[in-house]
Amino acid sequence: MARASTRPTSRDVAQAAGVSQAAVSLVLGDKWRGRVSEATAERVRQAARDLGYRPNLAARNLRLGRTRTVLLVVPELTTEFFAGVYTGAARLAAAHGFGVVLYPSPEGIGPAPDPFASAPAALDGVLASSMAADALTAIRGDQLPLVMLDSDPAGSLGAATVNLDIADGARQVADHLLDLGHRHFLHLAADVPSWTFEVRARALAARVAAVPGTSLRTAPTPMTIEGALRATEAALDVPGPPPTAVVCDDDKLAAGVYKALRRHGLRVPDDVSVTGVDDIALAAALDPELTTVRLDAELFGERGMRALLAVLEGRVPEEGEIPVELVVRGSTAPPRA
Repeated sequence: MARASTRPTSRDVAQAAGVSQAAVSLVLGDKWRGRVSEATAERVRQAARDLGYRPNLAARNLRLGRTRTVLLVVPELTTEFFAGVYTGAARLAAAHGFGVVLYPSPEGIGPAPDPFASAPAALDGVLASSMAADALTAIRGDQLPLVMLDSDPAGSLGAATVNLDIADGARQVADHLLDLGHRHFLHLAADVPSWTFEVRARALAARVAAVPGTSLRTAPTPMTIEGALRATEAALDVPGPPPTAVVCDDDKLAAGVYKALRRHGLRVPDDVSVTGVDDIALAAALDPELTTVRLDAELFGERGMRALLAVLEGRVPEEGEIPVELVVRGSTAPPRA
């Protein structure tokens, strides 16, 4: 969720002085003469001194139209989800007169090299989607406002974080499968050291463990269809109760699971139920169509951009995680008796 900055804002100064934020801007920008009284100006200056308020230089530059450019950093370009994040962010940015430059980091979720000779000179702010907490150090330096999307709020270097309620998505999947009667689960887990996947794994494990007589095995896999196929085949050969439900961290992984199950003579959902996450176009293209957690990528990008604009203007971004929704389709059914 968004994390409020501890530094005082112009709103705090306005409240302390009993004036509007516009009046604060006029006084601290030394444009108050003829617009507000000398007494009001002094009250604003005193409130700013008492609070230790310092104007946000990046926000001031933005209001003056320094570059009106925001960088959106993503781990890769080939994922439909990140295309949605860009669309939502760029749409809101355009409505406020900003442009968005999309930058797929050459290092995936890891440290992103500066794409310009000097990012602080070319940008007003940075949005980073699904990147490691410290991946933006080279770009942000100590100058650029940064908002992290899909990132650990406790470890983020950003002025704010915006997250989907991905833990609730994992709980919705578990509850759906448990209600159908499934007790033996295989978690096809993305082999990516990312906060979001760790959150999903913990939420799934906790929900399953709360029901007696259940088992949960985890099979790490690369984020590819072929990787998911191999991981599923290997998991099916492990001794013990065979899984009646496979929970995938991504819709693309589910496609690999379908192929592996078919090679083993198993049918979806008659023999094994399968779920995914994202609800990309592939989910409805699979046969049977995939039960999956729908993530509103465009809303995600929009909320991220809204948070960045708030940071640039010295406001506190909106708090709260974005809800997600389980879409039940044909890939899940009660296990065989």
